[in-house]
Amino acid sequence: MLSVAPACSPLSLRRLFLPPFTCRSDGCLSLGSRRIGRRLPVARPPLSVTLFSIRPSSGREQQFFELEDEDEAEEDEEDDEDVAAEEYVNGVLATGAFSEDVYEYTESEEEEVEVRVEVQHSAGSLTQYNHHTWQRVERLITEVREFGEEIIDFDELAGVYDFPIDKFQRLAIQAFLRGSSVVVSAPTSSGKTLIAEASAMATVAKGRRLFYTTPLKALSNQKYRDFRKSFGENRVGLLTGDSSINKDASILIMTTEILRNMMYQSVGMVSSGSKLFDVDVVVLDEVHYLSDISRGTVWEEIAIYCPKEVQLICLSATVANPDELAGWIGQIHGKTELVVSTKRPVPLQWYFSLKNSLLPLLDEKGTKINRKLSIDNLHPSSSKEDSCSENRTRKYKLNKTEQSLSRISRISRKTSLSKNVMTSLRRSQVPQIRDTLKHLRVNNMLPAIWFIFSRRGCDAAVQYLEDCMLLDDCEASEVELELRKFRVQYPDAIRECAVKGLLQGIAAHHAGCLPLWKSFVEELFQRGLVKAVFATETLAAGINMPARTAVISSLTKRGDSGRTLISSNELLQMAGRAGRRGIDEVGYAVLVQTPYEGAEESCELLFTGLEPLVSQFTASYGMVLNLLAGTRVTRMASRSANLNSFSTGRTLEEARKLVERSFGNYVGSNVMLAAKEELTRIRKEIELISQEVTEEAIERKCQEQLLEAEYAEILNLQEELRGEKRLRTELRQKMELKRMAAWKPLLDEFETGQLPFICLQYKDSDSVQHVVSGVYVGKFHLDPDDSNIDRSKNKLAYAEEQNGSNPSYGVALGSDNSWYLFSEKWIKMIYKIGLPDVSLAYGEALPREILKGLLTEEEIAWGKLSESEFGSLWSAEGSLETWSWSLNVPVLSSLSEDDEVQNWSEEYQDAINCYREQRTRVSRLKKKLTNTKGFKEFKSVLDMVNFNNEKIRRLETKSHRLTKRIEQIEPSGWKEFLQISKVIQETRALDVNTHVMYPLGETASAIRGENELWLAMVLRNKVLLDLKPAQLAPILGSLVSEGIKIRPWKSNCYVYEPSSIVIKVVDILEEQRTSLLQIQDKHGVKISCGLDSQFSGMVEAWASGLTWREIMMDCAMDEGDLARLFRRTIDLLAQIPKLPDIDPVVQSNALAAANVMDRPPISEFA
Repeated sequence: MLSVAPACSPLSLRRLFLPPFTCRSDGCLSLGSRRIGRRLPVARPPLSVTLFSIRPSSGREQQFFELEDEDEAEEDEEDDEDVAAEEYVNGVLATGAFSEDVYEYTESEEEEVEVRVEVQHSAGSLTQYNHHTWQRVERLITEVREFGEEIIDFDELAGVYDFPIDKFQRLAIQAFLRGSSVVVSAPTSSGKTLIAEASAMATVAKGRRLFYTTPLKALSNQKYRDFRKSFGENRVGLLTGDSSINKDASILIMTTEILRNMMYQSVGMVSSGSKLFDVDVVVLDEVHYLSDISRGTVWEEIAIYCPKEVQLICLSATVANPDELAGWIGQIHGKTELVVSTKRPVPLQWYFSLKNSLLPLLDEKGTKINRKLSIDNLHPSSSKEDSCSENRTRKYKLNKTEQSLSRISRISRKTSLSKNVMTSLRRSQVPQIRDTLKHLRVNNMLPAIWFIFSRRGCDAAVQYLEDCMLLDDCEASEVELELRKFRVQYPDAIRECAVKGLLQGIAAHHAGCLPLWKSFVEELFQRGLVKAVFATETLAAGINMPARTAVISSLTKRGDSGRTLISSNELLQMAGRAGRRGIDEVGYAVLVQTPYEGAEESCELLFTGLEPLVSQFTASYGMVLNLLAGTRVTRMASRSANLNSFSTGRTLEEARKLVERSFGNYVGSNVMLAAKEELTRIRKEIELISQEVTEEAIERKCQEQLLEAEYAEILNLQEELRGEKRLRTELRQKMELKRMAAWKPLLDEFETGQLPFICLQYKDSDSVQHVVSGVYVGKFHLDPDDSNIDRSKNKLAYAEEQNGSNPSYGVALGSDNSWYLFSEKWIKMIYKIGLPDVSLAYGEALPREILKGLLTEEEIAWGKLSESEFGSLWSAEGSLETWSWSLNVPVLSSLSEDDEVQNWSEEYQDAINCYREQRTRVSRLKKKLTNTKGFKEFKSVLDMVNFNNEKIRRLETKSHRLTKRIEQIEPSGWKEFLQISKVIQETRALDVNTHVMYPLGETASAIRGENELWLAMVLRNKVLLDLKPAQLAPILGSLVSEGIKIRPWKSNCYVYEPSSIVIKVVDILEEQRTSLLQIQDKHGVKISCGLDSQFSGMVEAWASGLTWREIMMDCAMDEGDLARLFRRTIDLLAQIPKLPDIDPVVQSNALAAANVMDRPPISEFA
């Protein structure tokens, strides 16, 4: 039950930098995400239907948020986000692949303009409204029973609500009532769920069933709670694998994989008793997950397998190709109508946070960057470049990141500033979290969701702000009271390290937290008792937690391959959380200056536009088994016959037709022909041009334009020049080796004593020269080029000795707080001065040992900056702990020549002289060649050859891209299907020819998991019969522990070790796993077979009855990770009693283990 707190008088804050706080009282009553009020229709000119149109915001919306004491000269950071989200129009499109009727809507009718009527309600009236909603649904159901289904129309459904229905909601509901399937594409938090609610009312009133699917269990739980409030507990059920509540209810909420598996069981079967055929409507929420690499195939399979008599309601965030999605569903499923709305119910404004200001990202027209944020305005005088270039910079180093951001870097190259200068300018304007939070508070932009792409970053932000009070006394008291209640109810779910921040109105929300704690934070945030939530991007995925402001801390996030740029869809998904419907007149999306990207990069990403949905359809063991299954050799066959069900099993040709109905094949068929024609034309052009650049063609052209004597002289001089250049290269390499040999004894000498300052130099991929100062720490014996650095590991052993002629590697901490791993090749100079290797206090370690410890303890991802035949140069970001050390490294301009170590050998000097003489000889020979008679004509021939070679290169690049695109749109899934069928045949799970299903296949076809065949093999292994429930659980936990990690910053903690019996069983299973992997490799199947006993001891301890407090004491895992591992294990355990042909002993033990493990604080409904 919700309550409304009385209006508070202004109260003084506990934090000095914040202004006096006044509780907002706008007279509006919040009902979750809605407001009680009314809208009056107002006539206005018709609008044209335009999908995804972008219109500029008005100048009134682009207000400047600046503090009075700000200096405008410092407002120079680069902004990012979109005009596209400022103002929208609605559009509707209908497709009917199986019907000649095409439904089109135009907006010639009057638009409804929302007029908010502010009303004041008491807490009692809010409770009364909740009762009215439930009573109105009951009344509708009663009326339908009395007067018949004919009375159900849009007006009847809209009458349930106390607020007007938006136009896109009305159009979708009307399309549903006409019997069509519906695809809805609308912005995040625009009210798509209401369409599902209205459809559920109509369905339940008719006495039929509706399935509502979501991609996340947390979202399923939330929808379950919401629907119970509207429809009552008896009419709503939940099915999430490990949770089954009222599964025969009229409205059943479930995860998407559950529905897919239910459809597997009905594929190819004719049965009046099949549960699926009692369903009239399926709602696919968050259908844009279809593009998800790991899970997208599930949505496609549901659409393919779903009986055509079932209406589909597909709810998606805004994407670039909703028409293709609707067209595909219309083709494979039946009449489908598309409703598109790009209008946000709460307008969105984009801002950019600098160190001393918060400015609009876009200009008044909303078409380009705010000029105050441009690089030119940031750096008006080029005379500053020299001084700035010597400042310490933190460079954007990882090659893969630079490639992914090459599109963005074009903006930077438009200016005359070097990379170092731009990075320095950006760094000078990076705001602290406290700075941005101050601007948000001053400008009444709280509450805010602050997206940070790491758990540790979220927790660090909360700790950093623990002394910042964002609540008034009334709110603080209420939070304290709620915290006491929560502690009494769930004592083990309290996140002690977050309590202090929560009492200040600040919290973290990420996968490392317990689900119960996250739900508690969500509840407080929705009630306005938490003003700032620091969350990872997973919070943007469907959870109902809107805020006034969404802050995106960075445009890049770290992945397995280093830093990568977020997509425009991800950006808009996070920004979509801004703006609470019925509460805020406008929402704010705030982007933050970082050392890597600024306002210009932000605008570039914002104006990129939406990304299309991309098919991720792929075959699995469960798919193949269920599509090809025929007669079963166990008692299940006779049991099915008794149910009037029969499964004929599809032929391979029938299965192929089904598999090739994927979304990717639908999209690909439209462009395949044109792409192949273009590729053929390009290849013919390459072949034609290539004939013009052969040696024979060049010689023929030269002979046509030059005299024979002239041509012969030029050829002789060219041959002589090539020989001299080869000699020059050899001398340069010799000179480099001598120079490197001169540095080796110096580096050996500095292994002890002071830590000398060093200067490194290199050229980046754009051939821009960089120099950086650092402090030399020590040598490594590891050559990253030879050992292929594992970016998930950072333990590098120090070398005590380095022998041989191969280059040795050393490590230095740069003045830009970055680690550098280098060979002697990259050393420009070593200096006599450095950091003394003396303890700063009695008993402390020496500086060299401290730095070595920091390097080996941190989770470091090395990126290659440059490479050569004498070893590569690598770099990695430092940490907060290394920052103070990097501040003591002087800039290059403060190091004089007197400090340089001049230790050049006589051999090195001789090598330099030889190289210079040879370079002069090559230069003279070049001049002689250019002065030769006929060279001008010869040069024109070579220029034409070079031009043709460049043209061939461009065409080959285009051909490569086109070929790759064609491979992506080739009919997908069938090749993998055949490969998997061969594995199934060889493992005796199913006979592909006769369609006979063997017991192994029966079990595998009923399991939910990544590798159903492997899971079935384990569960049918007789070694499990001798295990107790507490020993069975860790075995199954080892199968589902993928992605669970020990956190590097918890290196001094531990995890429980499994018992000897568990280890013995895992060893036995490892042999079976190896055998299956060999069969998979033989047939080209790449589906992982999970088996990792690293965390089995934790599962065993929990299944044995240890308390949560005991398990988490000095635990090296995050609470959320451990809870997720336990829930995965419970999910698998809960499936076993329902699986066919599993030994009853195993089923009994699995049920007992699941019951023991499913307890607070990790139980789903604790």
